[in-house]
Amino acid sequence: MEFLAGGRAEVRITRADVGKRVSVRRLTGDGEGAPAFTDAVGVLTSWDEGVLSITRRDGSSVRIEESALVAAKVVPPARPRRKVPAAGTRELQEVAARGWPAIEAERLGEWTLRAAGGFTRRANSVLPLGDPGLPLDAALERVEQWYAERGLPAVIVVATGRPDSDEELAAELERRGWDAERHTRVRISALAPLADLPASPPPGSAGVTLSREPGADWLALYNRTGDSGGPTADALKVLTGGPSVWFATVRGADGGTAAIGRLVVDGRWAGFAALEVAEDARRQGLATLVTAALAERALDEGASAAYLQVEADNAGALALYDRLGFTDHHGYHYRRARPGGRR
Repeated sequence: MEFLAGGRAEVRITRADVGKRVSVRRLTGDGEGAPAFTDAVGVLTSWDEGVLSITRRDGSSVRIEESALVAAKVVPPARPRRKVPAAGTRELQEVAARGWPAIEAERLGEWTLRAAGGFTRRANSVLPLGDPGLPLDAALERVEQWYAERGLPAVIVVATGRPDSDEELAAELERRGWDAERHTRVRISALAPLADLPASPPPGSAGVTLSREPGADWLALYNRTGDSGGPTADALKVLTGGPSVWFATVRGADGGTAAIGRLVVDGRWAGFAALEVAEDARRQGLATLVTAALAERALDEGASAAYLQVEADNAGALALYDRLGFTDHHGYHYRRARPGGRR
């Protein structure tokens, strides 16, 4: 790993590089009279209160005190590939969880119990990525207790449709009376073709504006963040959470919000969500316009692959993503504990 610039080691990353792949060297102590160093390569997933978090390719994380940094740099992105990326189910589950993060999380073995004040199923469900460390009945009892303490239903998200998914767990939950809800498809694509999509703003529009925070007009069109009094604090924390988050807005000729979208960049992955077009602005290519602009931003940050999640009964969205070049990777659905269900 080469860090030297003009013969000197330098820290050449900042908080603005969150979401990018980086290489860092840190001081870990003294070894026989000489400083001891450790190197790490991975995605810079956060940099808060003087602590960096780096997620390696295998999904493990390392936390590094800012004061221990000796050298660091952004790893130049590989030339974007135009083929659909290869990925395991667990990798995508972990990336998606970081891209739509819960506010509160607790580990139960290899399961993660997540809560965010009830804002979205994704942020208020158990992510089971292995063994809960308890017999299943005992683990489910703990899950129900944990969510009851927060006034939330006990829900587990189960991946399906691939050899490395959660088919066995889904069957066990069904046998115990946990109801199936909201079947969803996870779809993926190479990123570069999305940035090349033919798209132009409609007459009178200024095109796509990108920002780090969702404005009031963005939230108004999204319209899923709370009651009429405005978005809840929990909803805003989830929406703005993630390694490197961007919000896209397109204004129409009348100045109103015509289309929106959300992007989160996490290493090689770019996650697309909240793609909405105002009813009176549809069939003008605005969804494609937003997708292309967000894909271009993701390429600039070193991503090469794209993913999104769409409910299986949303025929209009599925047709759009077909046209954009997304293909199915796996599915998932939620299992909700039924009151008085058997174990």
